[in-house]
Amino acid sequence: MKRRQFIALLGGAVTAWPFTAIAEQIPRVGVLIPTDRITAELNLEAFLKGLREIGYVEGQNLAVDYRFADGRDDRLPELAAELVQLNVKIIVVWGTPAGFAAKNATATIPIVMATAGDPVGTGLVSSLARPGGNITGQSSIAPDMGEKTLGLLREVAPKAYRVAILLNPANPFSAPTLRQVRVAAGAIGARLQAVEVQNPDELESAFSVMAGEGAEALIVVNDLNFLANAKKIALLAAKSRLPTIFIRREYVEAGGLMSYGPNNLDQFRHAANYVDKILKGAKPGDLPIEQPTKFELVISLKTAKALGLTIPASLFARADEVIE
Repeated sequence: MKRRQFIALLGGAVTAWPFTAIAEQIPRVGVLIPTDRITAELNLEAFLKGLREIGYVEGQNLAVDYRFADGRDDRLPELAAELVQLNVKIIVVWGTPAGFAAKNATATIPIVMATAGDPVGTGLVSSLARPGGNITGQSSIAPDMGEKTLGLLREVAPKAYRVAILLNPANPFSAPTLRQVRVAAGAIGARLQAVEVQNPDELESAFSVMAGEGAEALIVVNDLNFLANAKKIALLAAKSRLPTIFIRREYVEAGGLMSYGPNNLDQFRHAANYVDKILKGAKPGDLPIEQPTKFELVISLKTAKALGLTIPASLFARADEVIE
């Protein structure tokens, strides 16, 4: 499916489905996305592919209602309420803020996290093994994620003592991530500097703060509002000559140095299995929340050269992709 066709399909889905007779006869699934359609395109393609692989075809035996917040988390509660009013059978969410918006909107409609930060640490659920309530799905963080992220960054910048961490305090995922990285930094004697940004307009001043504190490397906490400004963050990191690690490969494709994190497309594809189990009668609270098992390391050789960094051969050997 071509890019324009896919976006056009999503754009029409919100208005067309409610008026078709078939949509009243087949299960309806709501999808709550914090970003815009274009940013979410590849993830949604993976989700629909996962559905097709197990026998669900949108428009034939499954209806899908999409809601996009266009990078405005404050719109998520309203959009979640709209999906509840549509009486969807399941709400699939992307990210922790969307998860909380759906949780606050309904205690009965099953919620599937295609991917969400640390669902236990943020309070979305009480347990990974038996989440209880109406929420299940996938986490995007592993117990040793902070240690591995900082370790990879130190491999390319071994002399970096002052490490900044860029986070959005409004995102519940930021707090448990900061705790993980803080523990990892303490274990190796690094000094961690937390820099908070809620509005993209604050990014330039945030990098000025890092420079003023003598930051020598940077970790960017996963946040979908940051993702929408991936190119801007990558450019600011390059201008500040800060070796930077991200959790999503999109930042590296936008000019960032390296990323290490779960395969997002794989998680969206696998979210279809949760939808299938729930439609067949499983209770979401009985379905264990899965932690990521497939991680990918992406490195930009071009950015490394621009920063005057030498990537160790051992790191190249472990990379899933090297962008020339």
